[in-house]
Amino acid sequence: MSIIGIDLGTTYCAVATLDDRGQATSLPNHDGEMLTPSAVMLVDSTKAVVGQAALDVGLEQPDRVATLIKRRMGYDSFPHAVAGRVFRPETLSAIILRKLMLDASARIGPVQQCVITVPAYFDDTRRKATKDAGQIAGLEVLDILDEPSAAALSYSFQHREQELKLPQTVLVYDLGGGTFDVTIVRLTPKKFHVLAIKGDVQLGGRDWDHKVVEHAARLFREKFDEDPLSDPQATNMLYAAAERAKRTLSKLDQATITCNHAGRKLTVTLTRQEFEALTSELLTRTRLSVMAAIRDAGMQWHQIDRVLMVGGSTHMPSTKKMLLDLSGKMPDQSLAVSEVVARGAALHAGILQAKNAARNAPQVTSRSPLQDIVEIRVNAHGLGIEVRKDEERLNDQLIPRNSQLPASATRVYYTVSPNQSRVRVRVLQGDAVQAEGCIPVGECWIQGLPEALPKGSPIQVKCSVGENGIIEVTALDMTSGRSARAELVRSSGLSADQLATESEFVQNLVIE
Repeated sequence: MSIIGIDLGTTYCAVATLDDRGQATSLPNHDGEMLTPSAVMLVDSTKAVVGQAALDVGLEQPDRVATLIKRRMGYDSFPHAVAGRVFRPETLSAIILRKLMLDASARIGPVQQCVITVPAYFDDTRRKATKDAGQIAGLEVLDILDEPSAAALSYSFQHREQELKLPQTVLVYDLGGGTFDVTIVRLTPKKFHVLAIKGDVQLGGRDWDHKVVEHAARLFREKFDEDPLSDPQATNMLYAAAERAKRTLSKLDQATITCNHAGRKLTVTLTRQEFEALTSELLTRTRLSVMAAIRDAGMQWHQIDRVLMVGGSTHMPSTKKMLLDLSGKMPDQSLAVSEVVARGAALHAGILQAKNAARNAPQVTSRSPLQDIVEIRVNAHGLGIEVRKDEERLNDQLIPRNSQLPASATRVYYTVSPNQSRVRVRVLQGDAVQAEGCIPVGECWIQGLPEALPKGSPIQVKCSVGENGIIEVTALDMTSGRSARAELVRSSGLSADQLATESEFVQNLVIE
């Protein structure tokens, strides 16, 4: 069975694998394209279409197509019905993943195992939802890997092949279609060490498109007293025009956007200078995240050897100019920005496979060079427990942000009443002091405590974050010395029965 790395993007997806020499190589889809649009069209209850054809149909029939699914990961449902049916984001993502798996299998033979990338700033709920989507698609998800880490891993292997100077400290600026991350990584010949992460899961190229759409719609309203954004079809067409204009303005100084609605037509001319003025606030948000990551890593710009640009939205000239002005270093655009994340995921999958083979067959003398690579990752969000102090709900942080993974921490809490048989633990992610300022991951009930426990009996709670950023909770009743059961129930997510039902639906679909 072959293994693949999957960049499950907001707007486009890419797949890569390792060739016979252990080098990452991108895999084209069924149509021969390296990128597959992240769009799903439901033809009926038995058939779905994924990719460019679905994107095209969405312009005319938006109610039959789902896009921007990644932005809804971790939520209970997709915001609108697709072909009359309400879907969970995991299911729609699974349809895309299954299509990618089927296309890869047609190229390299049966595929079962994979590594899927996510934004570094994805919290536990979104990571778990992504892993569930892979399971629904029929894939064994070896790991969930941060996108900037994947890009830096691919970059470090390119350097190794070219015998360029290592070690290096690299800042990865990853601006995709729907999310933004900045990660600082220390690269040595055999070690890959993430130092700091910052980002925004609701910021990406789509937001630049939105600013253009708002601008064109405002001019249309001023001229015709009609709102094109009131019509889903006109809105989709306008977003498509805005994206084309954005791409044009990455190469030329001027572009046009045509808006059609209610039998009226308006063509808007947009210069690069106007576009950059409209979107300056968005670029500033990425700049502030870069500065925060540098600060979190305890570094100065002279300690950064290279600024690496990743993600399709970094084609905008303003991103390169901003980074040059901020860092004083010419940003590196040497990698295939839309394929590098998938290649890094494939390399990570190869590293996991090589280490697993070494554990299972230690007597084998031949060694894979991937076997010796050490990967050190950190958490993007602090991890804590909600506690009460008087009338306040506070975040009792156990594991700070940017802690090396895997990480765990224990804290002793106390029962609040006599004869208490269980304890409720609410798990939070974030750095705010107040609980309401954090992300609620879920809660668990520590069950099976001994009878007749007095008030104030100590219960030791242990929270762990795996290398993939997924959280587990365990507990110990310190009075009896027995472990107590602590199953983390996430505030959103699928049960085992729901996973089975969604898996059956997706794996029985005919997907083209």
